[in-house]
Amino acid sequence: MNNWPQGWSDDNRGGGGYGHGSASAQPESARVMRQVRRGPAAPQGSGQAAPPYGVPSQPSYVDGQGHDGYDSGYNTGQVYGSPPGGGQGHGGGDGGGARPAPDWRRRIKWTAITTVTVLVVTTVATYFWADSKLNREVDLSKVIERPEAGEGTNYLIVGSDSREGMTAEDKKKLHTGSAEGKRTDSMMILHTGDNGPTLISLPRDSDVEIPTFVGSESGKTYPGTGRRVKLNAAYAEDGPELLVRTVEHNTGLHIDHYVEIGFAGFANIVDAVGGVEIEIPKGGIKDSKSGADLKEGKQTLNGEEALAFVRTRYALAGSDLDRTKNQQKFLAALANQAATPGTVLNPFKLYPTMSAGLDTLIVDKDMGLFDLASMFWAMKGVTGGDGTSMNMPISGSRGGNLVWDQAKVKQLVQQLNNDEKVTVKGN
Repeated sequence: MNNWPQGWSDDNRGGGGYGHGSASAQPESARVMRQVRRGPAAPQGSGQAAPPYGVPSQPSYVDGQGHDGYDSGYNTGQVYGSPPGGGQGHGGGDGGGARPAPDWRRRIKWTAITTVTVLVVTTVATYFWADSKLNREVDLSKVIERPEAGEGTNYLIVGSDSREGMTAEDKKKLHTGSAEGKRTDSMMILHTGDNGPTLISLPRDSDVEIPTFVGSESGKTYPGTGRRVKLNAAYAEDGPELLVRTVEHNTGLHIDHYVEIGFAGFANIVDAVGGVEIEIPKGGIKDSKSGADLKEGKQTLNGEEALAFVRTRYALAGSDLDRTKNQQKFLAALANQAATPGTVLNPFKLYPTMSAGLDTLIVDKDMGLFDLASMFWAMKGVTGGDGTSMNMPISGSRGGNLVWDQAKVKQLVQQLNNDEKVTVKGN
């Protein structure tokens, strides 16, 4: 019986006998055909009829030797190329290829290292930027016959009436006038040491002797003649060097550092820190010459109002002595405001404040940023009650000039030189 499809001849079945059964009792192993095993049919009455449109159960293939071949693993769900043992691929749920948990210790370590590095670089860059802006113009090496340095550090802080860099509109707004040159509007000695800071105002009308000095520009020696003048005349005559020489000669106190600020710089610093809160005395202050028009009570002064406040003298009963007290009070409050976390930790306040101050401050050639920071910190301490503020002791007047009480001045200087707690009382 011919099992080939009808219409096929021997020739169509391939010449040369290919595909013919062998006459041998054993099959030709090279041409063994895989047998197909069908899954068992669903038993009758089981209710599991094959769906008419479903996929029939997949056959398995067995080679002629009874070994699974082609379909090995085909129906197991194993994906070719996946690891044996049923490991899951992407999105597997049994952890064979799961992503490892984040190493939080490593992340925290590198975040900390990065943060510290940024802070160090920023701090170093800020230091060099600020240091480059300091105007080191005063050469204290030109000061002759200086007293021996004592314990602690002494700063001579000067507020000048310099109008340098101010426009006509600025001068009108700040009521500074248009006088040429510059004079000292306020002078203070700040002593820092182990017994708290001491801030001593030197009234500009103080009666002092101009000693022998060397001209800061000419280099010429000017012998002392015993002439007596107001203290601010020394600055007007030959600038900061002669002022330092005069203060040292009349007090016996060694000045370590010199700091000066003009009108515009003072107002700019106050505005940069957002104003300074101050208590205006009873009755308020109104002075047409300084431009002050301030109501009594606690209030925040802007740069213009602050400058008017520290320059007021004619509206005060005690004239220059009361004015120096107001200057002390305000400068200490300004230092306190500049040192608050709200300023120091806020770059939008810190950098404008530093820029406003450093652009206008004039210091001695040996002054460093750490010296300047120490000075401001000590000023803050005066406000916080850790230090003392006072006027130079006055015993009377001579020709309209204020005469210092020499006995008290000597005791005061001795206590400062020894870095002792100051017990002397000023005016």
